[in-house]
Amino acid sequence: MTDYVYLRRKVDGFLKEWKENTNRKPLIIKGARQVGKSESIARFVYSCYKNVVWINFAEMPTYKAITEDGYRPDLIRKNISLRDSSVQFIPGETVIVFDEIQEHPDIATSLKFFNIEGDYDVICSGSMLGINYKKIESNSVGYKEDYDMYSMDFEEFLWARGYKEEIIEDMLNHIIEKRPFSSTEMEVFSSLFYDYFIIGGMPALVRQHVKTKTFEDILNMQRQIIAGYKEDVRKYVEGLEQTRILNVFNRVPIQLGRDNKKFQISKVAHGAKTKDYWGCIEWLADAGVINICYCLNFPELPLKGNYDDTRYKLYFADTGLLIALLDDEAQDDLRNNGNIRTYKGGLFENSIAEALKKAGTYTFYYKRQDSQLEEDFFLRTKSLLVPIEVKSKKGTSQSLRQLIDSPHYPEIAWGIKLSDRNISWAGNILNLPHFCAFLLKRYLSTQE
Repeated sequence: MTDYVYLRRKVDGFLKEWKENTNRKPLIIKGARQVGKSESIARFVYSCYKNVVWINFAEMPTYKAITEDGYRPDLIRKNISLRDSSVQFIPGETVIVFDEIQEHPDIATSLKFFNIEGDYDVICSGSMLGINYKKIESNSVGYKEDYDMYSMDFEEFLWARGYKEEIIEDMLNHIIEKRPFSSTEMEVFSSLFYDYFIIGGMPALVRQHVKTKTFEDILNMQRQIIAGYKEDVRKYVEGLEQTRILNVFNRVPIQLGRDNKKFQISKVAHGAKTKDYWGCIEWLADAGVINICYCLNFPELPLKGNYDDTRYKLYFADTGLLIALLDDEAQDDLRNNGNIRTYKGGLFENSIAEALKKAGTYTFYYKRQDSQLEEDFFLRTKSLLVPIEVKSKKGTSQSLRQLIDSPHYPEIAWGIKLSDRNISWAGNILNLPHFCAFLLKRYLSTQE
């Protein structure tokens, strides 16, 4: 008897809503490897459809030939049936799953025709798509729906640890009402967040943690995933670009450990130039491995289009994997809850960037080049710009204070500081503990 337990994911609700939509289009679920795409899709389709046709292009490479006669659904179904005569296609009751489509991105051309035909539901998923997704996008634009899947966020981690919706709703109400958490709540949620901080959100790691209630074997599992990422780069990228992508990948944790966390291409390799490396950064971002945080030209609305695409910070999409890349001394310090020196600020920044990305927001920062003014992130309400400062502990908030008080930034009336402090409101600064970051988008949607 297996002790496997499915971990509830937010994609579960999305898939249910997708199926209930009578005008649903073929769906592509994309994201980095091992974030749980195939697992969630399998649970959904085998519980909601009478008939499932599952084609995994990585495990079944001969099926790449199903498009050799063209992209019409009847031709594809015929070629699938020729390879497996037991497969059935029942109109209105069948879902076709094309898994690991990075091995055969050409299948996306067929989505237009499946959508027009409308007899069968189609779900695709892929990891490490990188630049191949641009081809998929051009081949099926307007005839598909996309869903970006990430490793588990803190809310999903709380679900995995047995916490119910009521607890999370109460956390949100604490923020809305600016009501401090009790000492018990602070202790418990801070401890849970610390566990999540170290483990990250990869489902296999969370499942291991839930089973053992320890960090047992977590670091080894994290390093295996990282090794898999690097192997995928070697597999899907050729020539000099392969080395450049790995150079960027390896450099992210080093640059996050510095006071100036702006990513500097010149530090990646001797003689490195932006024109040679920007495609590598895009590849890693498209593959779901890193998040890009652009520098605003000026802290004002709108955020989109108001940034400098030559100035940016790079964060890992999963903080647990970033931590696994630190040196052994930092690993020991962190797992013993000790001091990790210069890395600490960068790690907390990374965790907040991760939370904001997973909540569906774009990340921006600001650094005024002629002064010390610098702010970590910016979000918005309906009418105001909200600066967000991240501190590993308490710390001062000079830049945040300047943005709020200065008449030069009329769209900034208040700000948020994330630290290890309880909720408080003072001087138009809302202090929140780090573990509230996943709720920021929901909270700001309630503000004018």
